[in-house]
Amino acid sequence: MGLLLAVFCVLAYQAYAVANARQVTVGVFEREIKKATIKIKFDDLSQQQIEQLIAVEDPNFYRHNGFDLSTPGAGLTTITQAMVKYLYFNNFRPGFQKIEQTLIAWLVVDKMVNKNDQLVVFVNTAYFGENGEEEIRGFSAAAEVYFKKEFKALSGDEYLSLVAMLIAPNDFSITKNPKKNRDRLERIKRLVAGNCKPKDNRDVYYEQCS
Repeated sequence: MGLLLAVFCVLAYQAYAVANARQVTVGVFEREIKKATIKIKFDDLSQQQIEQLIAVEDPNFYRHNGFDLSTPGAGLTTITQAMVKYLYFNNFRPGFQKIEQTLIAWLVVDKMVNKNDQLVVFVNTAYFGENGEEEIRGFSAAAEVYFKKEFKALSGDEYLSLVAMLIAPNDFSITKNPKKNRDRLERIKRLVAGNCKPKDNRDVYYEQCS
């Protein structure tokens, strides 16, 4: 009886979380896109930059329904789920909140927010480590911190070096771990050139691309 009650409470809470997210989602994304911190618009991204980012971060982004547990190289978090984590949780913890994150991504954000707007928010809020005590958020800030350039002035390799950081910003930091960043950059270049493929969904480090 106690187990059934616990399951019921969890389901009831998840249903409440989804319903609440449905009420606020359009406003949340509209406010986010209008913020001064949104430095990069969708039209500022080249088609190549979009394709490269998606190939690494979320290969099935424009086709999945908010989550993806099967596409090789996708890992366990889609761009949609990453946006849910950033916008809907103050202190995200795995477990039940991962379920909530997935439900909101699937049942709310994917249905109410177009993919291009999701991508814009991701590009401008992605985490790139710290600069002193301040978080580095977004490709524009990362370009300035790591390359002393505006985003639009980045070379192809510099852009991919930032993409390489996304999986683990400190482990693959351009400044703290330059060799690991360069090694991942080379694997990513082989991946986006079509010269290798991830083995399965969890192969986010592209061991076969070495």
